[in-house]
Formats: sequence, C-alpha cells, structure tokens
Amino acid sequence: MHQPVIAATGIYVPPESISNDELVSTFNTYVREFNAAHAAAIETGTIAPLLPSSAEFIEKASGIRSRHVVNKAGVLDPAVMRPVIPERPNEKISVLGEIAVLAARDALANWGGDVRDIGAVICAASNMQRPYPAMAIEVQNALGIGGFAFDMNVACSSATFGIKTASDFIAGGSVKAVLVVNPEICSGHLNFRDRDSHFIFGDVATAIILTDAELATGGWNILGTRLKTQFSNNIRNNFGFLNRCAPEGIGAPDKLFVQEGRKVYREVVPMVIEMIIEHARDIGVDHRALKRMWLHQANINMNEMIGRKVLEREPAPGENVIILDTFANTSSAGSIIAFHTASADLARGDTGLICSFGAGYSAGTVFVEKR
Repeated sequence: MHQPVIAATGIYVPPESISNDELVSTFNTYVREFNAAHAAAIETGTIAPLLPSSAEFIEKASGIRSRHVVNKAGVLDPAVMRPVIPERPNEKISVLGEIAVLAARDALANWGGDVRDIGAVICAASNMQRPYPAMAIEVQNALGIGGFAFDMNVACSSATFGIKTASDFIAGGSVKAVLVVNPEICSGHLNFRDRDSHFIFGDVATAIILTDAELATGGWNILGTRLKTQFSNNIRNNFGFLNRCAPEGIGAPDKLFVQEGRKVYREVVPMVIEMIIEHARDIGVDHRALKRMWLHQANINMNEMIGRKVLEREPAPGENVIILDTFANTSSAGSIIAFHTASADLARGDTGLICSFGAGYSAGTVFVEKR
C-alpha cells in the first residue's frame, strides 16, 4: 500500500463581494414592491405578506457577514435577483471549468511538482454546469493532464468524497497523483427572494493535489478517510433535465435550493459528532487533542456545537476554523477554504480534521497529520 498525502491546495476567489447590508437592501425593496402589488390579496388573507430581512438577523442565524459572487449586479437588481452569467459557446471554456482551472493552477504552483505525474482529475462539486462532457475532463484538457477524469456530486460533502476517492486510487497504486477541484457557483441555485435562505451561499473554487508520499515534500499524511450517507429530503434541489417533461415546467421554487434548516440542525449535528468520534477512535487518533478542525462552513452554530462536542471543551481561538463570515456557505469548497487558509502554521506531527456534511444527508471525515 502507498501512503496518500495532501501535497497542496489552491483557491480562486471571485473579486466581487456582497455585504449583508447590500443584500438586505435589495431583498427589502423586493418585499415592499411585492406587498404593494398584492395589497388587496394580503388584506383579505388570500396570501401572506412577505417579511423584511435584516443584516442582524442574517448574522445571528448564520454567522455570515458577506459573500463572494461571480456576478454582483444581477443579484442586487430587485428586478433580477440572480447572477447574470451569459452562456458561452462550446468552443470556449465554461465558467465553472474556468474557475476550477484557476484554483487548480494555484494548487499546482503551491505544489511545485510535475503535472505529468497527475494521473486523474476529479471535479467534486454540488452543482455541475451540465451533465456532459464532464467538467473534470474539460479541466483535464485545459491543464494538459493525462490519465482519466470524472465528475462527482455529493452536495456539500463532495470535496471529502473526492479526497477519499483520490486517496484510495493512490493507496492502491492506480496513480501517483490526483487533482481534485471544487468549483462552486452556489449563487446560481439560490432563491434570493426567500427570506430564510437568500443570504446563505457564496461562490468560489478550490483545488487539492493528492500524491504518493514519494512525490511529496511536506504536506499532510492522510491517516484515515470515512464516508456516510443517510437519505433525507430536508435539503433538496429538484432542478434537472426531466423538469422540461413536467406539465408545470421549470419555474417552480423547488427547482432552486430549499431546506428545512431546523430539522437539518437537529439531525445532522449529532450524526456528524458521532461519526467524527467513532472514526477517530477506530484509527487511534485522540479527537480531544486535534490541533485544528476544518469543518464544512454552513452555519456557525452548527460548527461551534460540533467543535465543543468533539474536543470536549470550548475550542481555543483558531482551533475550529471559521471562514463563513466572509465567504458564506460555499458548499463543497468550505472545508477546503478553511484548510487552505489556516493550516500552514501547524507543526510536524500535529493532527487535524477536514470534515464536510450536507444534503443527502452526506458526510465525510479526513484525518490528517502534518509531515
């Protein structure tokens, strides 16, 4: 068996950012216009009035203060309230492929290895731009990588599922190195007219290079990987190619992101805590002595609860990394942003945890040790 190593990571951050105040201003303009247009129906009780949002409500509910997006103008236009992303011709790289390549190039620069040693590319993300050709193959082509490539969608857990898959390829000797990319344009599937979720997501792309230990200088040994799924309808997106066959067409709200947030909290948090502790015990890692936790960045209340239960104490500043205040929920990329931005300071032999959880339900744990 070969020892898999996380050799390098990379990131691409869209230059435009939206603050809570900006987002709320647009949302509340929409609410006022909607309520005015439907005043008669609201007065008779036929429909309920929409409630305004506030920056304070958003931060208290989620810990989010701002988010990066690929298109700010469309999101903040009360008549549009979605990113405006023109379709590209087939001869030009797709927008999702483009941001994945930018993140991958950052990872390749941080690695400093030979791209010819990479034998596989996995595009692991929540929202693929198209069914085929695979985004991973497009990225593979743009970077001049050999071997094979494929897409993987396990919602917010896609990155850890991708790391597990790449790790197994390397451990089994199939390839020497794997590139995993996580391009996430989450703003494209977000209903910016829904008070309970209009603030949740942001856009970003991350990349991870995993190699056989013989190719790595530094990096992180992978001590263990584990995956779990459990079916739930509490986080769902019904958009797909069969929508065009349905009599109601593709305009229904459930074709965007929908969730039952309170149910998700009650069901996912205990599942993840149990999974982390059991996995740590099975591979001989003291979960209470983890130097760093890089959790999925969905909600600060979820992350703080998981941190306290796993460490069995209040985490010290920086131990349980939080980046969702400026990035928001970036789906599969969140735990990788946390790892990428807050791991270089740890010492050889320090242990940490990359963990994701989300729709499905799905969850993945990756225990690592600094080389």
